[in-house]
Amino acid sequence: MTSPAAVCFHDVTCTFADRHNPGQRYTAVREVSFQIAPGEFVSVVGPTGCGKSTVLNVAAGLLTPSSGRVEIFGQSLSGVNRRAGYMFQAEALLPWRTAQQNVMAGLEFTGVSIEQARDLSEAWLKRVGLGGFGNRYPHQMSGGMRKRTAMAQTLIMDPDIILMDEPFSALDIQTRQLMENELLNLWQEKQKAVLFITHDLDEAIAMSDRVLVLSAGPGSRPIGEFRINLERPRDVAEIRNHPQFVELHRDIWAVLRDEVLKGYAQQMGTAA
Repeated sequence: MTSPAAVCFHDVTCTFADRHNPGQRYTAVREVSFQIAPGEFVSVVGPTGCGKSTVLNVAAGLLTPSSGRVEIFGQSLSGVNRRAGYMFQAEALLPWRTAQQNVMAGLEFTGVSIEQARDLSEAWLKRVGLGGFGNRYPHQMSGGMRKRTAMAQTLIMDPDIILMDEPFSALDIQTRQLMENELLNLWQEKQKAVLFITHDLDEAIAMSDRVLVLSAGPGSRPIGEFRINLERPRDVAEIRNHPQFVELHRDIWAVLRDEVLKGYAQQMGTAA
């Protein structure tokens, strides 16, 4: 018997009030359908403003589709997705809590004892390379250390689905590649379903099993899906030199290029 998809979008459309034109509606994404198998790593790429984060927020249960539906392991999603962990693009650490206290916060909120939460948080800090740094506050940590803390904070909850919204976009290239490899190593251990939003095509190819391309908005929709048959485990820096990586990049960019230009033109028109 085939197991149900971890995430399945069925003709999802999201329409909102248009803040630029009072009284009118704006369709962010239209009739989006795709699925993610348990243990599969899927990235979504597309022009700025194409609705990538909208898709992620729908998967998280933070947004309700205007039409269509989402299924999580075969069950219709209603309300917050309790089987998912969400790693945000923006800093989400509590500034008055240490790294360890931030990592263990989710466990505390779900009723896990302080002793058990502390033990698990120490183990996760070591797994992300922060053993011995648990007593530091966010303002005492580098950007990479804060991202490691946020990753541990998400993964310590052992979610079946990991949702990530451009989590490494603010980091310098060296730190970013280190974080990407750390994430892949942790993912290889647990084999959770991942929905990864990124504007960086290289990152999407290096990390993923599949890459989904969205069109420019409004009314963004999937216009391409590419299977990434690059051998695992991968080093995200070295894999970029692989001939198959170069070929995949060329093929995906051929689909994405015109949409990026459309999105840029729309942004310039709005700014004007």
